Amino acid sequence: MTIRLFPLFGGALALSLLPTGCSTVAEYSTMAGQAAGVITAEQAQSINRSAVAAEKTFQDITPEQEYYIGRSVAATVLATYKPYDGAALNQYLTVLGQTLAQVSDKPETFGGYHFLVMETDEINAFAAPGGLILVSRGLLRCCRSEDALAAVLAHEIGHVQSQHGLRAIKKGRLTSALTVFAVEAGKNLGGESLAEVTKAFEGSITDVTSTLMNSGYARALENEADAAAVQILTRAGYDPRALVDMLGEMKARLAADTRGFGKTHPSPDDRIQHVSGLIGEQPVAAAPAARRQRFDAMLGLIR
Repeated sequence: MTIRLFPLFGGALALSLLPTGCSTVAEYSTMAGQAAGVITAEQAQSINRSAVAAEKTFQDITPEQEYYIGRSVAATVLATYKPYDGAALNQYLTVLGQTLAQVSDKPETFGGYHFLVMETDEINAFAAPGGLILVSRGLLRCCRSEDALAAVLAHEIGHVQSQHGLRAIKKGRLTSALTVFAVEAGKNLGGESLAEVTKAFEGSITDVTSTLMNSGYARALENEADAAAVQILTRAGYDPRALVDMLGEMKARLAADTRGFGKTHPSPDDRIQHVSGLIGEQPVAAAPAARRQRFDAMLGLIR
């Protein structure tokens, strides 16, 4: 399956750059609108609408906006890690990922879940907002079973389910008022002003992507995604202990991995303890022979 990421957020885009010294952004915009001779009455109303939207939707980004934000982030990641050109391998990853997503607490997103292999030997995976999940070729090679790969995908689905990427985006200065800003900017901005606000938006996406690719999620969010993964794996009939096995594998590779997992994830020790406690004495289900055959065939596809 080929996943196409088109140029995103076409048209005029603006990010609110209003100072925060006043009691609220909306109050500031009202004051700005009253500045004699600086802007017209129509422009003042436009600024006020944008400011109110930003203030309100900092706390409420819609599923549609989350999807488009995620596409921007995923496209930025794929500018660094190009997609793996192997339809059969991507199809295998997609079928497995969709199966797991359907038993998660968030089986549907606005644009649907999409899974893609990145052509890099780095050991890493990214979950962009809205359900765009990217897994490196190097990480696939670390998996010793389909259960292990399922554990990787279930963890990333856990990030999507809990909207962890969206939290990172809020910290990156992005809000769901982008649609309003696009309309208002088209009415009132042009030339250098429009270029400036568009550049500010692009910078915010870069900030978000940098958070995902360089600093990673906080430990509490990783634990939350691990807990979701245990549930998803159990519901789908996979052994949740595979997540512990994968964390152990990551631990063994951590010191030598300064670009991927070792750069963006904390030491797995605490996570291993946390996941082991969640699993407890849950009985181990025998993996069907067909599962092993599928996985071995998948390994044979990796160049």
